[in-house]
Parts: sequence; structure tokens; C-alpha cells
Amino acid sequence: MKTKSTSLRVRLPVFVFVTQVVVLALYAAFVTYDEHADARFQTNRTNPMDNAVYRDYPVFTDIQVMIFLGFGCLLAFFRLYGFGGMVFNFLTATFAIQWAILVQGYFQFSHDGKIHLGVINLVNAEFACAVVLISFGAVLGRTSPLQLLVMALLEVPVFACTEWAVLRYLKINDAGGSILIHLFACYFGLGVSFALYRPCLNEGHAKETTSYQSDILSMMGTLFLWVFWPSFNSALTLKGDDQHRAVLHTFLGLSASTLTAFALSAMLNKKGKITMADVQNVTLAGGVTVGASVDMMISPAAAYALGALGCTACMLGYRYLTPFLARRLRIQDQCGIHNLHGLTGLISCAAGICAILMASEEMYGPSLYEIFTHRAPMEGDPKLRELQMLIPGLKPGLGRTAREQALFQVAAVFSTIGVSALGGVLTGFVLKLPYLAPPPDNFCFDDEQFFEVPPDYDSPLKLHNNTMEDSAL
Repeated sequence: MKTKSTSLRVRLPVFVFVTQVVVLALYAAFVTYDEHADARFQTNRTNPMDNAVYRDYPVFTDIQVMIFLGFGCLLAFFRLYGFGGMVFNFLTATFAIQWAILVQGYFQFSHDGKIHLGVINLVNAEFACAVVLISFGAVLGRTSPLQLLVMALLEVPVFACTEWAVLRYLKINDAGGSILIHLFACYFGLGVSFALYRPCLNEGHAKETTSYQSDILSMMGTLFLWVFWPSFNSALTLKGDDQHRAVLHTFLGLSASTLTAFALSAMLNKKGKITMADVQNVTLAGGVTVGASVDMMISPAAAYALGALGCTACMLGYRYLTPFLARRLRIQDQCGIHNLHGLTGLISCAAGICAILMASEEMYGPSLYEIFTHRAPMEGDPKLRELQMLIPGLKPGLGRTAREQALFQVAAVFSTIGVSALGGVLTGFVLKLPYLAPPPDNFCFDDEQFFEVPPDYDSPLKLHNNTMEDSAL
């Protein structure tokens, strides 16, 4: 039965209503339409088909599917936590997106002090939301919905500040978000997990199990993510050949990681059988591994190799690293985000740095300075005028060499990991407040703590009896 100390009857409505009033006031004060959504900018000469909605909305819808269906279904793999995985994902994602529009918009205020809202703002906000949902995976099943909302409330500003600082001052290339999305989300989530450590879970939990139906539902989430991942990686790349390469590289990386995952799953299983957890997670590794270099001229073969390499690292991480982190470092990682987003993100960053070091005008032509904008000549350099004749609209850069750009990429990796881990630990300590209704140990991974469950729900007593019967047999 639910205990009074974890009841949401007052706490959740108070948090939601208060934050919604604040968000509404901030939207009223600071948010307006951008030029593509504002009727005042439209005239008889305006071509409706030039509106940004036709360029950005297809990508937005693809990422919507990933956020609400992909992540939602994927997180529903626990036998008694299907409601929690999907519904808390829905709740947290909706709040994170509307909050991220404001927080990210703060760093983009125009001269009139307003956030000019367009579909591209929604795309960027959904990237921030993806960060929160990845971090959510590390503490899946052992947090209340109130804790998750507070985590989103705190993580989005830390992410937005990190994103702004890294892009403004370090000026890196990170088209697929390997640094600012995957690494940040991973180490923030692990920081939260460290602070919320529960010793009893290292010995295993009776409800930390899957079922035939929950594995099928989770597999559907994997398929949604797999199909739409090329849109995720290519959403913010330059239109044209850059975006074209991003789609090709992502598909090749995912294909390689999928086939490698099946092979390794059977090889590492003592009975030579395929493990569903591997298919649900490790098959996606290629999408992360190609992220940092997804729009670069790395070659199709390199994209394929990165997918296979990322899959191998991810698979070995699930087998050996996740148990080690729980036993030795007090980091419990329910979804293995360190394997799917941390290890593969580091490989992706290393590959991106190598691609930057090898990038040359012979390989890219004049478009080198469109992709690596900070390598473009500075204002006053005669070469800049020559390039602007070939590439109209090319802006002055910083004149960095390939080596200098690579060093800034390295600095971004370490600074992002440090800031995210610290932010995660501090957020985790906030989440330990008893008012946020953390579930007791015996109700972790159990929907009955926070949901009205249907009659056919497997009750904890029934599950316990079944476990005892299986043990007796």
C-alpha cells in the first residue's frame, strides 16, 4: 500500500500548478513569434513555401516520434514498471521542452528583449529534452515523478549554460551532439545516480525483471529510435551535401552496429542465444558513434567501422563495466546509459577530432570553411575575399588551424564531462529531499506506488509467490 510520505496528492499538483503559472508569466512577458510565424511580416510578395516551417517541421516531427514514442517505449522494459517508463517519460518530456524554450531562449534574446519563437526553437528544445530523458535512464524505476520534474527543472539550465559557453567560447564542431547531448546527458545522469545510491539494489531486486510483453514494447521503442535517428543527427547540419552525408553516415553506422550486436550477443551468451537487452540498446550505438563527425568527409567505410566499434564498446560495457560501476564506484545505471551514450560518445569525439585534423581544402574544396567555420580566415585576410567570391555570404572566421580546432574539441569534451558530472551530483542531493516522495526500496521498479493499476497487474505478492515457486522447482 502507498504510504503517506510518498503520496503525490498535494505535492505533484502544487509543483505543476506553480511552475505552470511561472512558465505562463514568462511566456507572456518574453515570448513572441519569429518572422516566419508573425503575420505582420507577411505581404502579397511573400511566398508561403519559403516559410521555415516547410524546412524544419519534418525534422521536428521525426524527433517528436523519438522523444515520445522511442524513449517512452524503450524505457518500459521492466515487468512492473511499464506505466512508469512511458508515462513519466511523457510527463518529463513535456515539461522539459516548454522549460527549455525559455532557458535556451534567454541566451538568444534579440534587441527587443524577446524570444522569437519558431519551429527551430522547438527542435533545439527537444534536444535539451533528449538530454534529460537520457539522464532519466540512469535512475529509472527508483525515482518519483516529482523527482524527475525537479531533475528536468535543474538539468535544463545547466545544459543550456554549458551549450552556450561551449559554442560561444570554444566554438566546436558537434553536429550530432556527441559532446553536448550524449556526453553531457550521460555524466549528468551518472552524477544523479551516484547521489541517489541505494546499497540494497546492488544485490538485485525482485522487481528488476522483464517480461515477454515488456521486452516487445521496449523493442518497439528501439525501432522508432533506429528509424528516425538520421533526422536527429542531421537536424542542425548545413542543408545540402552536409545534411546528405549526415543521413548516409548515420544509416551506415546504425546498420553496422545492428549486425555486430546480434553477432556479439550470441557469441557472449554461454548458451549461444540472443539477449533482448542487447538488441534493444546496443543496436543503437552506431547512431551515437558517428555523431561528432556525421557531416564530415570521413568516407562511408569509416562510418561503418565506427558503428561496429561503438557497438563492441557498448556491448562490453554492459557485460563488464556496468556491474563494476555499481560495486566499486556507487554508480547504479539502470539503463546502461554510460555504455550507449558515454563510451560511444567518447569514441565519437575521438573520431571527430581525427576527422578535423585530416580536413583539408583538397578534401572539401572551398566548403571546408562552411563546415569548419572557425577555420575561415579572419577579417582583413586577402584569402577571405577570394573565398567570399566562391561562397557568397561566408563570414570571417578565427583563422584556426586544424590542430588548434582539435585542441578546442578536446577542451570541450573534458569541460562538458566535468560540468555535467558536478551538476548531476548536486542535483542528486537536491532530489534526496523527502518532500519529493522518493519510493521506498521495496517499491522501486513498481507502478503500484504511483499509479492506479488494473486488475490484471502482477501484484508484488503474486510476483513474490511466483519467484518462490520457480526457486522451489
